[in-house]
Amino acid sequence: MVRAITLICLISLSSTALAKATVLYEQGTNVVAETLSDANDLWVRPVDLPAVNGFELKPEGACIDDICVPVRQEEDSDMFVTRAGVAWFNVTGLAGRLQQPYVVDHEQGVWSFGAIPARRSAFTQQHLAPDFTLSDMDGNPLSLSDFKGKKIMLLTWASW
Repeated sequence: MVRAITLICLISLSSTALAKATVLYEQGTNVVAETLSDANDLWVRPVDLPAVNGFELKPEGACIDDICVPVRQEEDSDMFVTRAGVAWFNVTGLAGRLQQPYVVDHEQGVWSFGAIPARRSAFTQQHLAPDFTLSDMDGNPLSLSDFKGKKIMLLTWASW
């Protein structure tokens, strides 16, 4: 009887975590060793959160720069759960709250997250374009910052 209960507990604990997930965000690729098994959401341990998307789980919530999303951590919620004494954070739940797009390939265990709109809005509110570098007609690199303080006209064209 004790063996049966122990076996059931071990089976339920082993089905809680997947082997790994690969997360693509900005220019980085991060392999998370263990995720909580869920058909729809990506759950990682809070210590893995900064490597996944730069957020850090603090008492007041999930925070990055001046963005902080409240997260109840004293009990299970849609963003935070505890299973077998291990805390898990819902990365896709956070993405939903931030209106951050993402796609997933469940077969490969790959999650790709787009830009967070709230982080991009800072330069649009300041009316500043992000710096970039392109080559001129002679192949010389030119950066937008080379023209700081000057009026310029950007003309773009695409063949499609």
